[in-house]
Amino acid sequence: MKTWELQPRPGFDALTRAERPSQSVGSHEVKVRVRAVSLNYRDLLITRGAEKNLSSPRVPVSDGAGEVLEVGSAVTRWKVGDPVMANFFPHWVDGELSDAHHASALGGSLSDGMLREEVVLPEHAWVRIPKGYSFEEAATLPCAGLTAWQALFEVTSLRPGETVLLQGSGGVSVFALQLAKAAGARVLMTSSSADKAVRLRELGAEEVIDYRADAKWGERAKALTGGRGVDLVVDVGGQATFDQSSAALRYGGSMSMLGVLTGARGEVNLGAVFQRRQTVHGVYVGSVSMFERFVAALEHNRIKPVIDRVFPFEEARAAWEHLASAQHLGKVVVSLP
Repeated sequence: MKTWELQPRPGFDALTRAERPSQSVGSHEVKVRVRAVSLNYRDLLITRGAEKNLSSPRVPVSDGAGEVLEVGSAVTRWKVGDPVMANFFPHWVDGELSDAHHASALGGSLSDGMLREEVVLPEHAWVRIPKGYSFEEAATLPCAGLTAWQALFEVTSLRPGETVLLQGSGGVSVFALQLAKAAGARVLMTSSSADKAVRLRELGAEEVIDYRADAKWGERAKALTGGRGVDLVVDVGGQATFDQSSAALRYGGSMSMLGVLTGARGEVNLGAVFQRRQTVHGVYVGSVSMFERFVAALEHNRIKPVIDRVFPFEEARAAWEHLASAQHLGKVVVSLP
């Protein structure tokens, strides 16, 4: 089968075309013909660190969708031809996340990912594609979509009429915008791009704050609520955005912390968190059970993902370069023939 591998080389030169033998299928396993994958910021980090961190080639990308090619003798959940997506953590079916689940994350330094023609995983690792979705649309869901779902509805519970603050125009934030609007919430967002701000408003954002022009964008968001503060912030930035996220929150508000785009370490003001009784939830993608609830919500609300651009399999490196340019709004997808 054809695949892309990460070799221990610098930068995007780590991305290398290769071929591997087709895998056999165990009694409880399912083989899927991959039809599309989508990229996340995590894929940029892993690729840029390949020269330093990889001792052997790895197949990149966590998010993919396709159709079942073969099932093991003991498989009961799936049949040949079923349209499915792989869960980011193949062995996190339900309950709490664990070290063992972390070790199996697709497309990381320990486990091969989805950017190949065929993938074999246990039957419990696959989730049905929402009705009416293309493979390209389905491929956007396992990481960005599910992360947004957990941030809004699993670790907290966004209610109609509440206000949420979202950051930027990447995959997670755009999914969170769509889901929050479907739940009847008011959505405030940040962006430094006037063009992206227009698009975010078209998608339903009530206000878009230019965080470069207004360094105290969190305080601006609070002012837009009449001084009360927002009910929930979905923070994708990390250290450099934490304080303004906290400043935006009301007393007793919640922050879903799920990204480290600006770094995971550094000085932050914890005083406001305890003085204003704010809660910070760590969010890391989700379990198979969460994914199934997310799919049900997408079908009920007829939400379709926002795809920025689709690249052919042969041009996968160009997809990485496009994602790195930060010119996208929504998801970047690679399609397999």
